[in-house]
Amino acid sequence: GITSGQIFLFNHFARFETIVPQYLIFKETGIYCRTIGARDLFSGNGGLGRFLLSVGGVPTNLEGLLPFIAAEILRGRRVVVFPEGGMIKDRRVVDDDGEYRIFSPSAETYRKHHKGAAAIALMLEVFKQRIRSVHAAGDTARLERWVAALELDNVDTLLAAADTPTLIVPGNITFFPLRVEENMLSRGAELFFERLRETAKEELLIEGNILLKNTDMDIRLGAPVNPHPVWHWWERRLLDWSFDQVDSLEHLFDLNARPDKWVRRLATNLIGHNTRRLRDQCMAAIYRQVTVNSSHLASDLMLKLIDRGVTEIDQQAFRRIVHLAIHHARQDPAIFLHPALHDATNGDAAGGERLDDLDQLMSLAAKTGLVKIDRGRYHFLDRLSEGQDFHTVRLRNTVQVYANEIATVPAACAAVDRALAQSDRHDGPEGFALSPDGAATAVRTGEAVEPPAPALDGAGQRLLADLSGRLRRFAAGRRTAGKGKRQEPSPRPAAP
Repeated sequence: GITSGQIFLFNHFARFETIVPQYLIFKETGIYCRTIGARDLFSGNGGLGRFLLSVGGVPTNLEGLLPFIAAEILRGRRVVVFPEGGMIKDRRVVDDDGEYRIFSPSAETYRKHHKGAAAIALMLEVFKQRIRSVHAAGDTARLERWVAALELDNVDTLLAAADTPTLIVPGNITFFPLRVEENMLSRGAELFFERLRETAKEELLIEGNILLKNTDMDIRLGAPVNPHPVWHWWERRLLDWSFDQVDSLEHLFDLNARPDKWVRRLATNLIGHNTRRLRDQCMAAIYRQVTVNSSHLASDLMLKLIDRGVTEIDQQAFRRIVHLAIHHARQDPAIFLHPALHDATNGDAAGGERLDDLDQLMSLAAKTGLVKIDRGRYHFLDRLSEGQDFHTVRLRNTVQVYANEIATVPAACAAVDRALAQSDRHDGPEGFALSPDGAATAVRTGEAVEPPAPALDGAGQRLLADLSGRLRRFAAGRRTAGKGKRQEPSPRPAAP
C-alpha cells in the first residue's frame, strides 16, 4: 500500500503524529507528501506554521484546496489526510446507533467525518476519464494545455497518470500504554509559562509521556481502496453529458460545487452519494487496523462487568478472564494484536502468573479514582462509568478511552464476550464463575497456548525513539538555560 497508494488516511490522537506518516512514506519511497492540516496550525507567523509549510503542509482554508491537491496527485506526489478533522481525545468514533460520528469541541455536537479525501479521489477519477476521452478524440492541443498547467513533462506522462487508479490507503496509529504522570515537558511548560491553558497542560501530560517514555507507536496500513465506482450505463451517460466541457481541475470542482444545469445537479448528487459511501468505507477500514493490546481487552471487560451489575471481582479471576480473551483474540485473523500478546515471556499472556501491562492499567485506574484495589480485589467505582469532558477524558478515564478505541473492532469485543460467557459456564482452557453478588471465583484447568511469532513495528519505534531523543536534548538545554530563574460526556458507543 505504501508504494501504490496516492491518498493516505489516518486517525488523529496526538498533535505530533501529523508529521509522522509523510516522514515514513518519504523514507520508504522517496516521494514527497502534502498534508492537509487545521488552519489554526498555520495562523500567525509562528515557527510551527512555517515548519508545517516547509514539510508539505497545506491549511484547510487554502483557496482552491481540492483542485490543488488533485493536481499534486497527478504530478506524482502523495497526500496525507486526517479525516477526523481534529484530535479525537476520547477515541469515540461511533454513536449509539453504530454510525461513524465524532465529537466536535468547536460545535459542541457530534458530526460525520470529513469527506474531502473521498471527494478528491472520486473527482480525480472523473477527470482521468475526461483525459482518456479527450485523448481518444485526438484533441492533442487540449492535452498539451493540461500538461502545461500541471507542469508535467509531456502528454505521455499525463496519460500514464490518467491510467493509474487513485488508490486510498487507510492507516491507523495506536499508542500504548497511555500515562498521566508529570514529565519534563509538562514541568518545563509550567516553569516558563505562568498561565498555561488547561487543554495545553493535558496535551503536554499525555503526549509528553508518549514521546519521552517507553511507548509503542504501532502504525498499520490496510489494503488500498479503489474509489472507482461501477456506474450504471445511465449514470455513465449522465456524467459524460455533465462534464463534457470540463477544461481543467478547477472547472471540474467548480461545476461540482455550483452546478448550473439540472443535468449537472443530478450528476453532482450522484457523485455526492458515492463520496459519502466511499468516506464511510474508508473510515471502517481505518478503525479495523487498531493494534489491540491487553489494556483494550481489560477496559472493555471492566465496562461489561459493570453493565452486568458486577461492582467488584477477585484480582486473579479478572486476570484469568483477560487471559482467556487474549486466547480467543489470538485465534481471530481479523484482530491485529500488539506484539506483547504474542510474547511467551510476558506472563499471563502465555498462561503464567504475570501480565505487566495489565498491572500498569489497573495502577493507573486506581490512581485516577476509577478502581479501588483492596485485599486482592478490584472494586469498580462510580467514576469508571460516568461521562467525562472531551478535553480531560484522557487524564480522568483512560479506561473509557481504551474501550472506545476497540469498539470499532467487533472481533476484539467478541473475544471479551466469549471469555465472559466461558467464565459463566466453567469451560475452555480457563474457567471462571461470577456469583450473583458480583464476586468471582477462578477455576483453572491450566492449558497454555503456544504463541505465534511476534509482530514487528520497527519503523514506528525508530521514529518515536528519534523524536524522544531530540525532545530530551531540547528539554535538557532549556532546563540548563533557565536555571536559577524564578459536558459533553463520552458514553460508550455501540459497535458499528
